[in-house]
Amino acid sequence: MQLFDWIVLIVTLLFIVGYGSWKTRGSKNVEDFILGNNETPWYTVGLSVMATQASAITFLSTPGQAYHDGMGFVQFYFGLPIAMIVICVTFIPLYHKSKVFTAYEFLERRFDVKTRSLAAILFLVQRGLGTGLTIYAPAIILSALLGWNLTVMNILIGVLVIIYTFSGGTKAVNVTQKQQMFVIMSGMFITFFLILHYLPNDMTFNSALHIAGANDKMDIVNFSFDPEEKYTIWSGITGGFFLALAYFGTDQSQVGRYLSGKSVRESQMGLIMNGLLKVPMQFFILLTGVMVFVFFQFNPVPLNFNPNNKIAIEKSAYKDEYHALENQLVKLSEDKKVINLLYIDQLNQDYDNPILRKELVALSNKEKDLRDKAKEIIVKADNNTETNDKDYVFFHFILHYLPKGLIGLLLAVILSAAMSSTASGLTALASTTAIDIYKRNQKTERSEKHYLNVTKFFTLFWGIVAILFACVGTLFENLIQLVNIIGSIFYGTVLGIFLVGFYIKRVQAKPMFISAIISQLTIFVIYYFMIYTQEKLGYLWLNFIGAILTIILSIIIQFLFFKGKSDDNELILE
Repeated sequence: MQLFDWIVLIVTLLFIVGYGSWKTRGSKNVEDFILGNNETPWYTVGLSVMATQASAITFLSTPGQAYHDGMGFVQFYFGLPIAMIVICVTFIPLYHKSKVFTAYEFLERRFDVKTRSLAAILFLVQRGLGTGLTIYAPAIILSALLGWNLTVMNILIGVLVIIYTFSGGTKAVNVTQKQQMFVIMSGMFITFFLILHYLPNDMTFNSALHIAGANDKMDIVNFSFDPEEKYTIWSGITGGFFLALAYFGTDQSQVGRYLSGKSVRESQMGLIMNGLLKVPMQFFILLTGVMVFVFFQFNPVPLNFNPNNKIAIEKSAYKDEYHALENQLVKLSEDKKVINLLYIDQLNQDYDNPILRKELVALSNKEKDLRDKAKEIIVKADNNTETNDKDYVFFHFILHYLPKGLIGLLLAVILSAAMSSTASGLTALASTTAIDIYKRNQKTERSEKHYLNVTKFFTLFWGIVAILFACVGTLFENLIQLVNIIGSIFYGTVLGIFLVGFYIKRVQAKPMFISAIISQLTIFVIYYFMIYTQEKLGYLWLNFIGAILTIILSIIIQFLFFKGKSDDNELILE
């Protein structure tokens, strides 16, 4: 970090926080604070929806995911455009017609207060964890790579977000996310083209793709029916569809983005914009990770990208054993560079040499073996450490190979992404707690000013909770997977409740509540025995199973135990 990097970083962050606070100061009432007075244009809705999902985890973990496993993760998003269409046709018109502040407010009108409270509590649990993770993810990596104190980083990110979110609510989130998306995408595009510039002079982009393909990094679509495979086209279209439908259709952090739209049409256009741009954006981020992989075919690479593990090794009795592996990797990297250059030379002559391709694969397998041996040594040196280094790959490249100024810009990208998703999470948590829990259980009438102050208080409260969770968090195999696993455990049941509420008019409140409880408990059991302990099922299927199970159980319970009984609270849907 040079002085110029610090200037770029500090100026960018202060501008976003200051502009957001100044532009949206002085909310007059709850509607202004939560819905932004329904003044948000469609393009701001679209950018805000994208920025909410594109957390720092996206820009830290996704390139590392592609570096290790290739482009297959993009299948996770294949169901998203379909989900956007369903939400635009069904969810948005009903939300706007009901004039609700939160998605869960609709459930009381359709079912009862118990069902509304259950859905709200499930949301608060998973989004509270997720929001803490959006702070923790960039903080742990920045602290490890830059030597900054982790707790200080968690507090810094959390406080920056709280300042403008507390000041302006949803309007502040929407306003700042436009600037944040500009910073984020500018930084990513500049980095991508710099990677291509750093490749050997006679190497074309097509040659780079060939090298990536030879190492199985360009396998975009997997048609396997094996349920143990995490990412296939089938899990993407089904599980990914249900996850996107639940996240964008029932998660208040996203629903709040388009409920603030000027009209139904503006909200719909914002979501369609997200549906059109999200898959290409994720494809581009993954491709950046693949290009980082190609770059490291010609440049020195560490045995493990997490610098904390190197520190642990140097303090242990296993450092000589680890250094021997490092020396082997240096020799292997030299061989790899020679073979890759020969392969490029053949490609320039329009010949994809199968012998050289096999040699590339063999060298990559040897490197993988060295890395696995290194992980075993790291575990012996420190049994509590995390050996998986996917989340550190992209940042290692940024710190060691980008020019002055761009390091500061990429740090601003990561922190901006953290702030944008955290801010959306805080406004959603605050509005759900204030409206669905606090206001709903008040016995006496209170003023608009009172509920505005309560919502601001809960913004501060959840900000502190998120910071505390971030301070006690632990690193998982891959942070972007952890976020999606947490969502998948809870989203299926909540989505099932909404789908029944929208489409199955005969199901009443009590059957709905009972089936939701059974379904959520079942998902906990399936996750523990089929995924956590045995890895017999891809986690994306939890969304599909949870939603379908909730729907089927509600119909069965309705017709077996409540047939012919009236429900005074039923909302007649046209």
